[in-house]
Amino acid sequence: MTATDTHRAIEAVWRIESAKLIAGIARTVHDVGIAEDLAQDALVAAFEQWPTSGVPDNPGAWLMATAKHRAIDQLRRNTRLERKHQQLGHELEAQQEMAVPDLDTAIDDHVGDDLLRLIFISCHPVLSTEARVALTLRLLGGLTTDEIARAFLVSEPTVAQRIVRAKRNLADAHVPFEVPRGAEFSARLSSVLQVIYLVFNEGYAATAGDDWMRPELCQDALRLGRILAELVPKEPEVHGLVALMEIQASRSRARVGPSGEPILLLDQDRGRWDHVLVRRGFAALERAEQLGGELGPYALQAAIAACHARARTAQETDWGRIAALYQILAAITPSPIVDLNRAVAVGMAFGPAAGLELVDALTTEPTLRTYHLLPSVRGDLLAKLGRPAEARSEFERAASLTRNTREREVLLGRAAQCAREKGQ
Repeated sequence: MTATDTHRAIEAVWRIESAKLIAGIARTVHDVGIAEDLAQDALVAAFEQWPTSGVPDNPGAWLMATAKHRAIDQLRRNTRLERKHQQLGHELEAQQEMAVPDLDTAIDDHVGDDLLRLIFISCHPVLSTEARVALTLRLLGGLTTDEIARAFLVSEPTVAQRIVRAKRNLADAHVPFEVPRGAEFSARLSSVLQVIYLVFNEGYAATAGDDWMRPELCQDALRLGRILAELVPKEPEVHGLVALMEIQASRSRARVGPSGEPILLLDQDRGRWDHVLVRRGFAALERAEQLGGELGPYALQAAIAACHARARTAQETDWGRIAALYQILAAITPSPIVDLNRAVAVGMAFGPAAGLELVDALTTEPTLRTYHLLPSVRGDLLAKLGRPAEARSEFERAASLTRNTREREVLLGRAAQCAREKGQ
């Protein structure tokens, strides 16, 4: 194996093992920032040693053992540490000695609990939403600051500052490395699900830039969702979110044309949908339903996505059921965006005039003033009603509001089509 091959292997191992590694070390040192630094030290050691010694049989366990050795050395060197840190050094050394005969245990012990703790810490309410997303992708997704910056179209220093501040805020707030209980668990779980879905949505429909989709982010979010579903199998909303992401991700190949142009849902070749992901989504939705109780927001959205997935053609879509599900969703989590989506479904089920009536009621909603999909939906309904001049104006306004280049091209194309229809 060449040095280049070894470096690629190390990068692959890091993507797979970094979250477990950081989680395992954080359980011992009780500080996410220190845990990540030690994990990075182990990664550097791998880059230095593996090209010569070869990739170990159990690379994750090697990294864990190396990181724990570094922790012991660091604690020994720092004579100003508090007595509890000195005691921690002895505990680390004892643990390391016990782990030497069986390095497999080093990476496997408590891994489920450790990952769950790390997920909840990364999404702690003491952090801003942007910081939660950045820290989650850094610690659990194994992404570099440069990769996160490129994914969200912000500068690398901005992402680095968010991550540094996040780790500092967690340390200053003395956030315990534990899974919350009771009401706090439910509140924090909601934050975790929100972060994972934010990551997925940014990958599924990029808010800005030249690409319509960023599939890598979808994959990162899906992986995190699947891990979480294994760690908390009795939480229906976790399965609901996984179901939603699986079904939406199943359309990825059909959503982009040969030149990278967006292909909207009703125009997609459904034969290109990934039916393995569809079946996984159906199974996750069934698990959410079997756990009992009323469906939560993510499970309801998954049920809506399932309506699309079950339709063999766009014409067979049960828009009446989708409109009804959106009405239930609006009652649970009132939102102008949910209302806008319901208006689309109503327009498809009962005619564009019925949909336009609902959309018009949203035009004074302050939170939608700069939301490009409001004029986009209104333009589509006006076009269907044979009012191309008004539709053109709405599509042009939508194009001026979006920050995504591909989406802007689609909207301007719709505006040009309306101009041609007006001239006929």
